[in-house]
Parts: sequence; structure tokens; C-alpha cells
Amino acid sequence: MAWHLFRLGRGSFRHRRLVASLWLALLVAVGIAATTLGGETSDNFELDGIESTDAFSLIEDRTPDSGIDGATAQVVFQAPDGETLTDPANQQAVSDALAAVQTEDVVSVSDPFTTGTISQDGTVAYASVSYTVQAIEMTEADRDALDDVKTTGEDAGLLVAVGGDAVAPETAPPVGEVVGIAVALVVLTLTFGSLVAAGMPLLTALIGVGVGFLGITIMTGFVELSSTTPALGSMLGLAVGIDYALFIMSRYQHEVAEGRDREEAAGVAVGTAGSAVIFAGLTVIIALAGLTVVGIGFLTQMGVAAAAMVAVTVVLSLTLLPAILGFGGNRAIGRAARKAVAEEQAEASGTPAKAHLGTRWASFLSRFRWPAVVGGIALAAVVSIPVASMELALPDNGTAAEGSDARIAYDLISDNFGPGFNGPLVVVVDTAGADDPAAAYQTAFAELGGVSDDVTAIVPAVTSDSAKAQQAFAQQLDAVQFATITVIPSSGPSDQATKDLVSDIRSTLADLEDETGARALVTGQTAVGVDISDELAAAFPKYLLVVVGLAFVLLVLVFRSLLVPLKAALGFLLSVGISLGATVAVFQWGWLGSVIGLDGESPVMFLLPILLTGILFGLAMDYEVFLVTRMREAWVHGTEARRAVIDGFQHSSRVVVAAALIMIGVFAGFALADDVIIKSIGFALAIGVLADAFLVRMLIVPAVMAIIGERIWWMPRWLAKVLPNLDIEGEGLVRRLGHAPRSTGAGSTVDSPTGSAD
Repeated sequence: MAWHLFRLGRGSFRHRRLVASLWLALLVAVGIAATTLGGETSDNFELDGIESTDAFSLIEDRTPDSGIDGATAQVVFQAPDGETLTDPANQQAVSDALAAVQTEDVVSVSDPFTTGTISQDGTVAYASVSYTVQAIEMTEADRDALDDVKTTGEDAGLLVAVGGDAVAPETAPPVGEVVGIAVALVVLTLTFGSLVAAGMPLLTALIGVGVGFLGITIMTGFVELSSTTPALGSMLGLAVGIDYALFIMSRYQHEVAEGRDREEAAGVAVGTAGSAVIFAGLTVIIALAGLTVVGIGFLTQMGVAAAAMVAVTVVLSLTLLPAILGFGGNRAIGRAARKAVAEEQAEASGTPAKAHLGTRWASFLSRFRWPAVVGGIALAAVVSIPVASMELALPDNGTAAEGSDARIAYDLISDNFGPGFNGPLVVVVDTAGADDPAAAYQTAFAELGGVSDDVTAIVPAVTSDSAKAQQAFAQQLDAVQFATITVIPSSGPSDQATKDLVSDIRSTLADLEDETGARALVTGQTAVGVDISDELAAAFPKYLLVVVGLAFVLLVLVFRSLLVPLKAALGFLLSVGISLGATVAVFQWGWLGSVIGLDGESPVMFLLPILLTGILFGLAMDYEVFLVTRMREAWVHGTEARRAVIDGFQHSSRVVVAAALIMIGVFAGFALADDVIIKSIGFALAIGVLADAFLVRMLIVPAVMAIIGERIWWMPRWLAKVLPNLDIEGEGLVRRLGHAPRSTGAGSTVDSPTGSAD
């Protein structure tokens, strides 16, 4: 494997103009395709086969023109100070504004003066606008009409705010990308000692993100993708793209500084450090692509898209980076590499060398290994305590940026009508199997009356008691064989009390079918979140088994050990606990939330635990590969096991720290985004990488390996014979090139952490 990668790196360096031209041509091609084939992303989270979505399907099947799955908008009006909306002029202004929203895709517009959605003091009212198409399919005319509603109302002196999924999300500046690039540039410059050298990993990562992002944009023209998918892909592509290029370039600089020909150095760098990049990338790809086993469409799309982005960055690091190094000439060799090699050569000649910080830290951990392990695990346990009170929910407009239209509309409705009006529950009574549909419906309505104290109102399908209205309702019920009951909770859409209410309603109506032949289905935003969370919880063990199992096999091949992969997986659990614990403390409890722009407390986004587990597992295995393979190389070359930990740590720690700081910077930049989904993912990943790189890999892992000693590399003889030798240490490449193996007693602090081990 190392030899083939060597040839790939050397060939890319030698034919750099061709390689660079091919990548640029691909970038231009996907850019053109994205502008012509790209579509819109969606904020809808849907899943077939759960009660809440089955209810929508039932309504759509029996009343195809109802637009039940179409977009909705809430238009909120507030009268000027000292006035009410019932004043004739203001009432006319509201009517004129709502008239402006009408387009061919609008199926209904409620009148707040007839439906009663006006506050008791008459100062605030809201109207619901329903569309026949989903938000992703709304036309420019639909969007312009919503803008006209706001303009018409405001021209008359009213405050108008529009919320709901029909509102196009506001385009925010790429804060995450800018912050991540800035942090990466600073760290790379300090690491390489050259601004030119620092720009090379950035360039390859940006091209990789460009190709991947445009590829995702092309896919939006053919399938409905979540709006989170492009941001997640960009986040991961930028982070791992810079890190992977960093490891290969570090090795290249070291080889050239030692006096090796630049073309051959590029081949050696790809043949050694490139092996680790491939295996590290594979662990991330496995973790992301493994989300397909969960069986949830939008989660599968996120995972596959992000995995494809990572795959692109791996290929770029192995091909385009050597080509760029060819263009860079001697400017690609920083002062740090030359200094490190000079120190290494001086030590080899017998001159005492000053101990590096990595050497001193690893020696300290070897000496105080038990306190380091116990203290590290105790710290992880304390930070993980908030996980016990974690609440999951779908994101709603209550977490939108303060001052945005969506947030203003949400707050006005909540303050003037009650939190539950932002997320009403809908009970669909399916009377197809009932002998007396009207009686079955009335039974369901009566049973809901005593369901819970957390109910503001229960609204039947028809509110009039007149004989004419009841007769019309019975006829309609016979025709479509279903009717709805709206339950307004006293609590907000994402509150735990509302989730409990969903369960209470379902329990209360569980016997309805046995009693009347009709069945009741509960739906609504909160119900959808509850159902999807339950599905995720049920699928999580299977996902973890598949992903951890495949990654364990991969790491056994890399390290030819059973205990090293086991230690890596157990350490990952500590990182996940810390990440989720910090996320609960900041987002749900509100601790230091203002630091990242949070306006209040909110439950944890319901996708975060499984998404974080997949992504962080892959990234954690990255650092395990880059850090421990250098230790294995030292041990394979005959160094005593505990000393091999110190020597390997000396070679790898500085670059691993640089890589971790870059990744933390990228994720922290996305934690500053306005979108609460992106913000929570970025924050959780930043904390997760911080914990995994510095607490787990830099503290606990070396200490554990020092405790276990020689046995850490144990593997049954029969298994060692069965497993293929992937030449992770690069011994075959060394022999083929005619170079003597390097001593592992000392090394460059800018050398790849994988060295010839990868």
C-alpha cells in the first residue's frame, strides 16, 4: 500500500500541471452544474411509518386538495401604542394586508376577527396562511406576496411579523467558514513558520469544500435535502481537509529538510503519512455513512453527503497537495522543519538535545500514570453529569435569532395567547371503521376533556352547536371518514410538559378503536419530534454496533492489536459524554449561552446525540491513528514499550495539537451561526474535539499505554497470521527506496504524527 501511495504522490508532484488542471476543471464543471441543476433545501424533518406522519398521510389521501403537508405562515399584527386592532382603520389595514398574501398556491387564509385569534386587549392578532405546496416548492410570487403583507401592514402603522416554515430562511454571512479559516491560517503559520506553506493546506481544503458543496447543491435539484446538509458538509470538509493536508505536508517538509529530493519527498510523504490519512478518513466515512442503518431519510442524506465530502478531501490531500507542493518549490519548506531536522541530526551525532515539551509531558504521564488516568476519567464524569437531564426536541422559532421576524412572531403569539398556540396538537379521528362515525368522534372529544391539566383549549372540527352546522359536519364526516380535534397545550412546543401531553393523549385514546371502531392519531410539531426521537433511540444501538464494529476491525488492521482499538473506543465514550454534558449545560440550562449568541434556554436538538456520536467517533479515531501509530512505529523498531509511548508522543504531539486547534476553530466558528441547529452541532463538535484531543488522547491514552506496557500490542498468533500486512510502518517502502530505517529515539516536532508508520 505504501509503495502505491508513494507512486501516486510522486506522480502528482511530477505531473502537477495536469493534476491541478483536472481538479480545477472538476470545480468549474460542478459549479456550472450547480447553477443549472441545483434546487432548494428544506427545513422539514419527516419520517414514514410513525403515527404523527401517518396522520398527515391519512388526511392527504382522503382530501388531496387540503394542502395538509403544504407550507404554513403565521402573520402576526400588533397595533400601535394606545390603539387596538378592532379600531376600524386598523381592522381595515389587517384585511388589506391579508388580501395581499393571496396567490394561486394559497389554499386558505384565516381571518383573526372571525376565528377569534385576537388577544383579549385587542392589540395583537394572528392569521394562518396555508399553501398547497411545501416551502421548498413555493414560487417567487408566493414569497413576494408574503413580503407585500408585511409592507402593507407596516405602511398603515402596524407592526407585522411573519413566521412559519413558509418564510424563506435569512441568508447569513459565512461566519463559520471565515472564523475557521482565520484560526487555521494562524495555527498553520505558527506550525510551519511560513505563510506560503500555511496557505497550501488551506487551498486544498477550500477546493475540496467547493467541490463537495457544489455537488450537494446539484443533488438538491433531484432530491429534497435538509438545509443542514450543506452546512454540515462544509463544516466537516473544511476541518478534516486542513488536518489531512497538514499531516502530509508536515512529513514532506521533514523529508526535504533532511536533504531528500523534493519529488521523492512528496512520494514518501504520501506513501507514509498518506496511509494514516486514508485510514483516518475511512473511520470518519464509516461513521457518517453508517447513519444509513438508522433508516431515517434526512439523516441518511446528511451522513452520505458529509461522508462524500470527507472522501473528496482525502483524495485531494493525496493528489492535489503534492501537485501544489511542486509549484511551491523551496517556499513550501518552513523554518520550523529545518530547525527540527537540525536538532535531530545534532542529537544523532551525540550532541545533547533540549527535551521537547511533548517529551517532557509524556515522561510526566509515564511517571504519574495512575493519577493521570483517574483524574482524567473523574473530570470527564463530572462534566458529563448534565446528560442525565438532557431533553430533546425539534427546533422551533422560539430558538430563532432575537430580532428576526420568526422570533418576533413566535414571542408575540406566546406572550398574548399562550406558548401552546405556537405548537398546537392535532388529533385525527379516523372513523372509517366506526359503525356510528359521529358518535365515535364525540366519544374521542369527550375523553380528551379529562386528559391533562396542561391544556389551554380543545377545539372541535365544528364550533357551532346549530342543527345546520352539525348536519353539515355529519355529512362531511361520512364523505371523508375523518375529522380533527385541535388541542392547545399550556406549555410551549419544545417543553417536556407538551411531550408528556402527547403521551397522555395517546394513552387516553388507546381504547377508542375497541370501543367505537374509530382510531385516533396524534400529530403536530411536538408529536413529530417525540416520534422521531423514539425511532432514533430504537435505532441507536444498531448504529453503534455497526459503526464501532467496522471501525474496530479497521483499527485492528492498522495497529495489529486488540487492546489499542478497545482503548480508543472506550476513550471516545468519555469525549461524547463531555460534549453532550457541555451542550446541555449551555443550551438547555443557559450557562454562558450569551457567549455564543444564545438568547435563552432551549432543549437539545433531537438529532444531535446520534449525529454527534457518528461524527465525533470518526474524528476521535483520526487522532488515535495519528498519535498511536507513531508509538507503534517506535515499538516495532525495537524501543521498549513505555519509552515508545514517549518517543511516539514526541514526534506526533505538536502536529496533533495543531490539527486539533484548527478543527476546534472551524467548529467554534459554526457555533456562532444564527441557525440553532448549526450552532448546536458546531458547539458540540468543538467541545468534543477539545475533550478528545487534549483530555483523552493527550492525557488518558499515553497514561493507559504506560500502565499496560508491552501487553497493549498483544494479538493472538492465529489472528496475526490471518490479518493482511498493510505495511502501516512503511518498512516495505523504506526497503524499496533503499533508505535505512530512521531512529525513533528523537525526531522533528513538525514531522507527521504518523511518520513512516503511516
